[in-house]
Amino acid sequence: MEKNSSISVAEDVVSCDLDGEAAILNLKDGVYYGLNPVGARIWKLVQEPVTLEKILKKLLDEYDVEEEQCFQDTVELLEELQDKGLVTIE
Repeated sequence: MEKNSSISVAEDVVSCDLDGEAAILNLKDGVYYGLNPVGARIWKLVQEPVTLEKILKKLLDEYDVEEEQCFQDTVELLEELQDKGLVTIE
């Protein structure tokens, strides 16, 4: 995944905020997923197509985290969401 990769929510996916966390339902397979507050923040950022670079900038502004750690953790989460069919990465 490159910093200019565009990430967006996949079709047939709905979600809601649960007290700072996110509950996500993949309508294709009927499976629910949950995200902690940081994952929920990333989820909120990808509701409209956005680049990885913009996500990282926002997270670095909002959280006390090293840039490399932020990159690794964010890519790991986004790839997992992609594997579950919840986001598309182009």
